[in-house]
Amino acid sequence: MTNRLNIIGLREWVALPDLGVVGLRAKIDTGASISALHATDIIEFERDGQRWVRFTAHLGTLVLRRHRCEAPLVARKAIKSSNGQTQIRYVILTRLVLGHHIWPVEFTLTCRKTMRYRMLLGSKALIDGHWLVDPSQTYLQNKPQILTPGAP
Repeated sequence: MTNRLNIIGLREWVALPDLGVVGLRAKIDTGASISALHATDIIEFERDGQRWVRFTAHLGTLVLRRHRCEAPLVARKAIKSSNGQTQIRYVILTRLVLGHHIWPVEFTLTCRKTMRYRMLLGSKALIDGHWLVDPSQTYLQNKPQILTPGAP
């Protein structure tokens, strides 16, 4: 039995419905293990005995958009960036929409203000989706529409 591959380009439009985020450009980076989201003003807090984080997600590069978000905290991880520096980052798990596919993805929260793309989609996010990345192409999947948080 052959699994059908979903072809994506080097850049794709994505949404994070649990965070209320739609219309975010992501760079597909198979050289990065974990995915990253540009976030600032990160505050850890407790809700119903569980650790959460509240943060500002920065969504645009040409038109700057900010969105205040909250998500359960999965972990804190030491991440070595491409410049060789290690930093401790908060990790959240939230649903990602790419084309017609929706699945949970771990994201580290980090300042990416000097980066062109506010989100990196790393290789771990692509493992179970039978994805094939064509780096010569961009925006091969349909742009996600507005979704209701918590909907399947």
